Amino acid sequence: MTQSLVLKKLSDLGQSVWYDNISRELIQNGGLREIVGSGVTGLTSNPSIFEKAISASSIYDNDIRSLARDDLTEEEIFEALAISDIKAAADLLGDVYHAAGGMDGFVSLEVNPHLATDTSGTIEEARKLFGAVDRP
Repeated sequence: MTQSLVLKKLSDLGQSVWYDNISRELIQNGGLREIVGSGVTGLTSNPSIFEKAISASSIYDNDIRSLARDDLTEEEIFEALAISDIKAAADLLGDVYHAAGGMDGFVSLEVNPHLATDTSGTIEEARKLFGAVDRP
């Protein structure tokens, strides 16, 4: 059974399938568009996924240099790169979001794990990131 057929069957059963990966290369080379076209309805990300993507490719290098010239901290640079990729991925999932009436088509972005025991800090960070991403 092909992957597309498996995803179609899962969809027919009401199951949303999310892809646990993100990278600028995957977004820019059409890989994510292909994955979404095969039936994936959402995307997860986290700092370790981004770290792997950033360290495995030179595709981020120019942005990192540019952001570093702006005297941003490492955390601010990471956040800017992550937000940029999340926006691009969310745009690719926009049709899924609209077709599902807002029930699918999301891309997750984790808050800073250092806030795990700080409820109000987590909420504040989530609101800040949601505003920065500016997608449904």
